[in-house]
Amino acid sequence: MKRFVEGEPRDQAVLFPEHLDDWIAEDNAVRAVDAFVDELDFIGLGFESAEPADTGRPAYHPGTLLKIYIYGYLNRIQSSRRLEREAQRNVELLWLTGRLAPDFKTIADFRRDNGPAIRKVCAQFVELCRGIGLFSQALVVIDGSKFKAVNNRDKNFTPHKLKARQQQLEQSVARYLAELDRADRDPSLVPEERVEHLKEKISAVRKQMKKLKGIGQELASAPDEQVSLTDPDARSMATSGRGTGIVGYNVQTAIDTQNHLIVAHDVVNQGHDREQLAPMAEQAKEATGKEELQALADRGYFSSDQILKCERADIAALVPKPITSNARAEGRFDKRDFSYNKKRNEYRCPAGKRAVWRFSREEAGLMMHIYWSSACPRCPIRTACTPSDYRRIRRWEHEDVLDRMQARLDRMPEAGRLRRQTVEHAFGTLKSWMGATHFLMKTLPKVRTELSLHVLAYNLKRMIQLLGVQPLIAAIRA
Repeated sequence: MKRFVEGEPRDQAVLFPEHLDDWIAEDNAVRAVDAFVDELDFIGLGFESAEPADTGRPAYHPGTLLKIYIYGYLNRIQSSRRLEREAQRNVELLWLTGRLAPDFKTIADFRRDNGPAIRKVCAQFVELCRGIGLFSQALVVIDGSKFKAVNNRDKNFTPHKLKARQQQLEQSVARYLAELDRADRDPSLVPEERVEHLKEKISAVRKQMKKLKGIGQELASAPDEQVSLTDPDARSMATSGRGTGIVGYNVQTAIDTQNHLIVAHDVVNQGHDREQLAPMAEQAKEATGKEELQALADRGYFSSDQILKCERADIAALVPKPITSNARAEGRFDKRDFSYNKKRNEYRCPAGKRAVWRFSREEAGLMMHIYWSSACPRCPIRTACTPSDYRRIRRWEHEDVLDRMQARLDRMPEAGRLRRQTVEHAFGTLKSWMGATHFLMKTLPKVRTELSLHVLAYNLKRMIQLLGVQPLIAAIRA
């Protein structure tokens, strides 16, 4: 064929055989993967089979299997069966493993049996980033997102779902029995084949009802009143869409605002974020090596107790306070219109009167001080303040911590925009790589291992974009 680019004949002999290294460019990402894994201390990290046995068949070195997984997650290949095929035909993997091709069972068992060690490898890469000096701003954004588990919504039960499903089955049985009664009255109305089919369906429905009864007993003993049949650790969680939800996990991340690197991560099966601020901030502080850290999060993380823990750990939390009172919406003064005098331990109301301390009591585990003014019943603007005789003001015993946090937020008006543009990129990238199914593994420990591999791949790709392959290799070997 003339005037077209022509390939080489398949039966053409090569006088001087080409080296496998010739097929891998100097700026190929697999060279960075190879350099990083070769520098790891597999015995210190706790990998199984890091020390070869004296007898028996030789095992694959954990470094070989780790290289396969890092390459797979870098290229959106998470399945062990797909990785087995790629190890047999992919030139980059052939170079990376030295032409070794483990079977899928060996590959899958490595991920299953080395979860804690793999998570330490992810932490060690973050430590490498810290050593290069990429965490200079000491500001991280903490956020969570819901990821799907290997558990269909029909295989997850709550008391409400169970009751609705039982009612549905009872209605189905009643409908089938009505058809059988019609067949008994006049056999010509219902074909004989249909009658047999109805009897089979009634039998199947009754088996389901018996199974649901057993699930109801499990729900009664479950601490959170949820039972998932496929993945026992997965939970039904509400998502941002109104009235929507998934059965999955709540993925927590702390992301550096300067280079968008994930410095800390975790997976929990609680549907809310209220208890995650301090744990994630403390992980981020340790990972970045900063003596003082600022942690920015959204309103879902607001918890007085968590903010106090951050303060005591030298972490300056930046969390907007949710507005739970209807006073402002109904045209009345809210708590922000009352100024507190710390020296005199009293408030000054919008009318200029003193609201003094009356008593203290514990509310929802927090010690609260209660204030009100004796002038409330005679106040000319009382209707704009409270529908009751007295306007009571509650103040937490550590309210000064929240006041300092609000002052920091007031000095940082771009906090909301900074939070969104930092976390949305990371979560969007991870979910895109994972595909429609998100997690492939079951139970919380294994899901945490899978997320660590995704985070390691994400951070590695970010570092290659920031530094380049060869400078990154030089930093790894330094």
